[in-house]
Amino acid sequence: MRIIILISIVLLVAGCASTPPYTGPVVPVSTQAVAGIHHRVEAGQTLWQISKLYDVDIDEILRVNHISEEVKIEPGQLLLIPSVSRPQNFAVKSNGSDNFIWPLRGRVISGFGLNYRNLMNKGINIQASMGAQVFATRSGRVVFCAENFGNFGKTIIIDHGDGLRSIYSRVSQSYVRLGDMVQGGSPIGSVGTTARDKNSYLHFEIRRGALPQNPLFYLP
Repeated sequence: MRIIILISIVLLVAGCASTPPYTGPVVPVSTQAVAGIHHRVEAGQTLWQISKLYDVDIDEILRVNHISEEVKIEPGQLLLIPSVSRPQNFAVKSNGSDNFIWPLRGRVISGFGLNYRNLMNKGINIQASMGAQVFATRSGRVVFCAENFGNFGKTIIIDHGDGLRSIYSRVSQSYVRLGDMVQGGSPIGSVGTTARDKNSYLHFEIRRGALPQNPLFYLP
C-alpha cells in the first residue's frame, strides 16, 4: 500500500514539474491588431486613389488586408488603412484630372497574374476590334516607341512622372513619337495584332519602376 502511495506522489510531482504555467491565449502575430482606420470602398474608387488619399503605399494596404495582387477591390469592401488616425474626405481630396482612365472600352480577356499554362501576365489583355482607338490612360511623356517589341508587336510606353508608367502593346498604328507630351484621354494609337497572334486586343500594363502592378488597382 505504501509503495502505491509513493508511486502516486512521484507521478503527481513529475506531472506538475513538466506542465508550464498557464499564461492565457496567445494571439498569432498575423492576427494581432494593426493601428489604423477602416475605409469603406465607394463606387468608382480605385486602390491607387485610396492610397493617395491617405498617403499610404498600395503594397502596405495589400499586406495588412491580406489581399492578393491578382484580385480587385469591390464597392462596399472595408479596407484597413494602417498608421492613419483620422478619416479623409475623398470627394475633396481627389484630383480627377490626375486619375487613370481605361485605354479603351472592351472586355478583359486575360487578367493580371498567372494564366493559361502557368504563364505570367504582367498586365491585362483588353479585347477590341481591329483599328479601335487607344487612349493615354493618364497624362505623361512618351519615353518608348518601338515598331516591333518582341512578341508584343508595336509598343508605346508613357512615363507619368511619379514613378508610374503605362505600357500599350499590339498597336497597329502609333499617333505619337518619342518625347511627345500627351494628355490623359488623348488618342495615341489603334489596336492591332502580332505576327504570332492574329487576335485583336490591347495588352496593357502599369509599372511602378520596373515592377508590374495590377492595372485594376488603378483603373476605375
